[in-house]
Amino acid sequence: MQPAPAPPGPSGFDPGRAWALHPRVSVRPEPFGALLYHFDTRRLSFLKDRLLLDVVRALGERPSARAACEHAGVPAGLLPRYERALAALAAGGMLVPRDGDP
Repeated sequence: MQPAPAPPGPSGFDPGRAWALHPRVSVRPEPFGALLYHFDTRRLSFLKDRLLLDVVRALGERPSARAACEHAGVPAGLLPRYERALAALAAGGMLVPRDGDP
């Protein structure tokens, strides 16, 4: 049996929901991970590992952020860390809920 999903955190990020990169965010892969640049806010964010980049790239194709983490190969023990990183990106406007998703 699966545990009940955690309620959304203070940022409103729910890892059980479908997310995507904001349409005005550009991703530039780097050896350390990636740079994200938001053209509207001019905010720059750093992804400090390649696995997080894989998760971010998978977001638009998966039914939830958690499913994107699983698809990218995030180990179960590290899932909370990656969900916190995604929540920070959502709080900064880099990620948005996908339209039409609950």
